[in-house]
Amino acid sequence: MTLLADARALAPDLVRLRRRLHRRPETGLRLPYTQEAVLRELDGLGLEITTGRALTSVVAVLRGGAVPAPASPGGGAVPGSPGPGGGALPGRAAPAVLLRADLDALPLRERTGIADASRVPDAMHACGHDLHAAMLVGAARLLAERRHRLAGDVVLMFQPGEEGHDGARLMLDEGLLDASGRRPVAAYALHATTAGPLGAFTNRAGPALAGSGSLTVTVRGAGGHSAWPHTARDPIPALCETVTALQSAVTRSFDPFEPVVLGVGVLRAGTQAGIIPGTATFEATLRALTGPALARLRDLAVRTCRGVAAAHGLEVDIEYTDGYPATLNDAGEAGFVGATVAELHGEHRFTAGERPAMVSDDIGRVLAAVPGVMTSLGARPPGLDRAAAAPNHSPYALFDDSVLSDGAALLAELALRRLAAQADPGRA
Repeated sequence: MTLLADARALAPDLVRLRRRLHRRPETGLRLPYTQEAVLRELDGLGLEITTGRALTSVVAVLRGGAVPAPASPGGGAVPGSPGPGGGALPGRAAPAVLLRADLDALPLRERTGIADASRVPDAMHACGHDLHAAMLVGAARLLAERRHRLAGDVVLMFQPGEEGHDGARLMLDEGLLDASGRRPVAAYALHATTAGPLGAFTNRAGPALAGSGSLTVTVRGAGGHSAWPHTARDPIPALCETVTALQSAVTRSFDPFEPVVLGVGVLRAGTQAGIIPGTATFEATLRALTGPALARLRDLAVRTCRGVAAAHGLEVDIEYTDGYPATLNDAGEAGFVGATVAELHGEHRFTAGERPAMVSDDIGRVLAAVPGVMTSLGARPPGLDRAAAAPNHSPYALFDDSVLSDGAALLAELALRRLAAQADPGRA
């Protein structure tokens, strides 16, 4: 059977795994149920597995069996070099490829009403990470069955904490890139989206996803009775004016063709209508495609917040936190992924993206160290047009299981082809 046929034969297992994870979502860096489910699925595949210390990550190394034995000075194989079955043996100098899936859910109450909806009150897989986990498990199985064809090693990265917890950085700190003994020559990730047509793969060379930061602003006044506002110093009007001023400042400070986003997602103030609170707080996300643009956006936001507070005679506390770097897709690897999709699934299944997306992902940290690509995979259920489909991060977001086997097949094929090209550059 072909790799694609084998992947489709795995579909029932991958669907069961995805739905099991969807029913039991976990958020943040500690995902014990999810980690246990992944480890159970990888058991028996002959992988070298390590788990994280600062987070419940899983790193699994699959040793390829088609690795040439290094020659000894006398012309023979170096003692301890890998035999026909491969393995992590002394003298091994095999290239490696990294495949990544994020695992964590979002702190949302699911509103889809589907049979396999989240059973955890305030957690939901609203960004497709349950699909990512199932696809990488599928790729692991496909590659384990083809170990004899692997001209190198595959590092499988199962990562918690993508949703704002910087899990990739923690995994890098714990030695992710040295897991196989050599730094990977390429890294690949897929991301399910409700924005794209079902089964459509898309990527672009260069900036693909935005870098990000977060801003927490607390306006400080003096509380009092709402009936006597002149005796207090009300922070709420200043807070509201600041939010509005920030939107205007961005449109007047950046070229319309330089994408930046400043979005306020949290407002907190007061406990009762008759009480003027002493403080009012908002939290905002800042996003841009380059480090310099993000720094300019940060400085503009800080200056605006201070200016509005001063105009009202109030004090303001501002806390800025760096988020994720921009995700930069390697041009050569982006083209390689597109060509592989076309050969494996058909030319109609791949589109080169025209514009980057302003979402952020900590895969950018991996791609800053290893050339690679984040590719999106349309998972919008059939019958829903884009205007009617709830987006990723919505409590109504729906993803179709039918993409699981095709995503698993692509990840496995990318590893096979990339390692083969590394061993024989003439095949690249």
